[in-house]
Amino acid sequence: MGAQQREYKKRIRSAQGMKKIFKAQEMIAAARISKAHARVLATTPYADAITRAIGSVATHSSDLEHPFLEQDRTSTGRAGILLITSDRGMAGSYSPTAIRMAEELANKLRAEGKTPVMYVVGRKGETYYRFRNRPAHRAWAPYREEELGALGAEIADVVTADLLSTDPAVHLDELYAVGTRFVSRFQQFARATRLVPIQVVDGSETGTAPTYPLYEFAPDAEAVLDQLIPRYLESRIVNILMQSMASEHASRQKAMKTATDNAETQIRKFTRLANSARQAEITQELTEIVGGADALAGSGRKER
Repeated sequence: MGAQQREYKKRIRSAQGMKKIFKAQEMIAAARISKAHARVLATTPYADAITRAIGSVATHSSDLEHPFLEQDRTSTGRAGILLITSDRGMAGSYSPTAIRMAEELANKLRAEGKTPVMYVVGRKGETYYRFRNRPAHRAWAPYREEELGALGAEIADVVTADLLSTDPAVHLDELYAVGTRFVSRFQQFARATRLVPIQVVDGSETGTAPTYPLYEFAPDAEAVLDQLIPRYLESRIVNILMQSMASEHASRQKAMKTATDNAETQIRKFTRLANSARQAEITQELTEIVGGADALAGSGRKER
């Protein structure tokens, strides 16, 4: 076997090994999407229901005041951005798209005279800002998929404390969340959502203001709101985490399917080149044999 043929055989084995890895990752991601989607379906109605409840309280209590309902919270000019990224690679454009949207949002806030403060979930986002000497104010990495509920509660506690802080170096006027919304296995898109100040119609996906029923609040509307708003922030953050995780699995499945197809293309390419090299070696050997026989015949000598 010639050196060229050996090189092609080596590349074929390498591509076959990578194909097995990509195929395994694709199958794992496909198996996890269903569970992740089920968690999204379980958390979304709860988050929307709390939003509607807050809307009902705010609508029927015009004199009610809460720091998270104040539309003009200009105090320190600091705006928090909660960025959700992946903890692992091989997920295609999932993390880069979310990071790009967070950077666009940060630039927009700077243009408005505000100071973005980054809260990052996932190694990809944390590494992105640390590599550029702009470390996040707070980072959660690594994290485990089965602990997203507890992670969401922890994040909600941290950002709530910063939103309500009286320290100008810590206080946040606004809070945005940048994550990836899961629509289906084939459709996911990054989006930025303002969580604080709370918009009463945030829970409505139709774009029209909902009609709230009449309620009687006990002991009073303010006490009810004090209980609802922390739950609102936690439920929204948990839901964004769940949607982002489902989107990550879907993005990884698509990326690994493309990588598997590319590996198969490389295997076919190098197999064809190896066959061509083998045929060229055979042809060269035959040519040398025939040439040697002709040379013997022309000299008049006979083989013994």
